[in-house]
This record gives sequence, C-alpha cells and structure tokens, in this order.
Amino acid sequence: MRHTLRIAALLVLAALAGGAYWYFVKQGGTVAGLTAMVSGAVSGGAPATGGASGGGKPPGGAPPMPVEAVPVRIGMVERTVTAVGSLLSNESVVIRPEIAGRISEIAFKEGQRVTKGTVLVRLDDAIARATLAQAQASIAFSRAELSRADQLVRQNTGPLRSREQASAKLLADEAAVQLARAQLDKQVITAPFDGVLGLRKVSVGDFVQAGKDIVNLEDIDTLKLDFRVPEMFLPAVKVGQTVKVAVDAFGGRSFDGTVYAIDPLVDVNGRALAIRARVPNPDGSLRPGLFARVSLTLTTVPDAVLVPEQAIVAFGKDQYVFKVVDGKVAQTRVTLGERRNAEVEISKGLAPGDMVVTAGQLKIRDGAPVAVVPNKPAGS
Repeated sequence: MRHTLRIAALLVLAALAGGAYWYFVKQGGTVAGLTAMVSGAVSGGAPATGGASGGGKPPGGAPPMPVEAVPVRIGMVERTVTAVGSLLSNESVVIRPEIAGRISEIAFKEGQRVTKGTVLVRLDDAIARATLAQAQASIAFSRAELSRADQLVRQNTGPLRSREQASAKLLADEAAVQLARAQLDKQVITAPFDGVLGLRKVSVGDFVQAGKDIVNLEDIDTLKLDFRVPEMFLPAVKVGQTVKVAVDAFGGRSFDGTVYAIDPLVDVNGRALAIRARVPNPDGSLRPGLFARVSLTLTTVPDAVLVPEQAIVAFGKDQYVFKVVDGKVAQTRVTLGERRNAEVEISKGLAPGDMVVTAGQLKIRDGAPVAVVPNKPAGS
C-alpha cells in the first residue's frame, strides 16, 4: 500500500513539473497569470483576460517581461600570459685580483655607488716598482751597447754579430720594461663599470691570491628579468613586447619592462621558452635576486566588444547572449575572448551599439517581448 502511494505521489509531482514547464517555458506564462487562472477556477469563473489589472495576457501576445540590460562597451583588451621569473643585475661582477699580493689600501665603502675607473683596492707595489726600475736600468745599458756596436760596424772595426746581439738585447729589455709596468698597473684594481658595491670580503693587510673574491659590483639602474613560458606561445612571443612585473616586497605596485631577447633553444625538460626582458629601475627599488610574477602582453585589441559576465548564457558547449532588438530579445550565439575584471570579450556575434540582457534570462526566450528596467544597485 505504501509503495502504491509513493508511486502515485511521484506521478503527481511529475505531472505538476511538466505542466509548469509547459506553462512558463513553452507558453511564456507568468506567476500573475497562473494566480489569476487558479482564482478563476476556484470561483467557478473563466480566467481573467484583459488589462494589466487582470494579470493576464493583453490582446495580441504575452506582456513584456521586465529584464535588466546594458549596452556593450568598447574598450582595449590585452591577451596576456602569466609566468614567474627572477630579477638579475644588468651587469654583475665579483672584483678579484689578477696577481697575488698584500692589500695596502681599500679605497671604497660597502654599498657605495661608483663609476667606471674608480680605484677600489691597492696592493703593495714595492716589488713591482723595484722590478720596473731594474728593467729601466737594463734598457739604458742596452741602448749604450747598441750605439757602440753600431759605431764599430760603421768603422769596419767590429763584427755585425755584436750589433745584432746588442739590438736583440735592447728589444728584450724593452719587453721587460713593459712587463714590469703591466705588473705595477695590476697592483691597482678599478671598477670595470658604473654600479653599486656590495659587502667586502677582505681587510687591509690581507695577503690575497690571484682570483680571491674581494667585493661584488652590481649595475642595478636597469635589471634583467628571466622567465619561461610554455612552448605553445612560441608563435605569439616577439621581441619588443611589454611585461608587467610584481614582487612581494612591493605589494600592489607593478613595474614595466620590455622583452629584448628570446632564447632560440627550447628547454627539452620543461618544454618551455626562455625569455629575457629589461626592467628600468631608476630609483633602485628593485634588487637582483627578487622573485617576480610576470604578465607578458602578447596582443592588444584596442576596440574590443565587452559585455558583463552575467550576460553570457551557456547552452551545451555553445555560449549565447540575449540581445534586445525593438522591444524583443534575440538569442545570439557568440564567440568569447579574454575575461578581465568581470567582463568578457566578444570576438564574434555582437557589434558596437548592441544591448544585451544581464538579468532575467531565465524568464525569457528567443523573440519574447521585454521591458528594460534600471539595473539594481550593487548589494541589493
């Protein structure tokens, strides 16, 4: 008995659901009309027909359904791809001596900004100066020997071999002088480019070997940005495209950059394309080594058609909007583009000046009459 009652109840509910679907969707009925029909059936009379006060359909069709609608907006849309990367110095070097020696002077302060050619460190040059003086003395004697040998040859009293030996000795001594001067020059270490010095790793009096780290020098007026994007974006990535960079140290602030190099080799491990951009840093806010969130602009559409997200209605795999035309709605299939700030780009299906329904789509169908009402304020 209970099973029979349950089956009967399910059949009644299915009948009610089918009747509601037929009345509201197929016939375009309203709650007011249904109320009027029920009232008429209870009172024994016919359903009310006539004007708005009767709640029924006016002569000639269904009453206009109130909906909210807005005109499409024309604006600029950027197609972007996001990635993560690292900031690098435009130029970076660790200052190291080319020869061994004892540090006699440190001519810089840590964190100091220096220009190219500024003296940073001096090594003890006593031995180098003595070596230069010895070479210069030897070259003076070699010149005198060559002069005497040449005079004897001209007088036919001396062999040509002696003059040739004296000439070779003079050339060797001149090379020794050049070597001594080069060694003396290397006792002074200068900045190879403009930049900011880091923290030094030596002190005055330290004996350093060739290649010993002294201090790092960083050019941070412009930074390099290295990041990677999937290989599928290879056709769209070009030199000269703009990037926007965000770092955790400056929340809410973005920095602009420009792509200037693309690695011709695609990484076989991650199937990614390595890209390098330049980011101006005139105030020195950014520092090398920071983790960066990158937004690379691939294309820009200056006159894109934009509609609110709530205007899009999905039917299966297709996307539609209800366009208001002469007091009626036209269900229009559209092709979507980028989504930005609660708006959707319509790449196909709408034109400037069109008006689309943003609220009330469940109450209307293709060709139904509508009455556009003002949009409700946010939060209502």
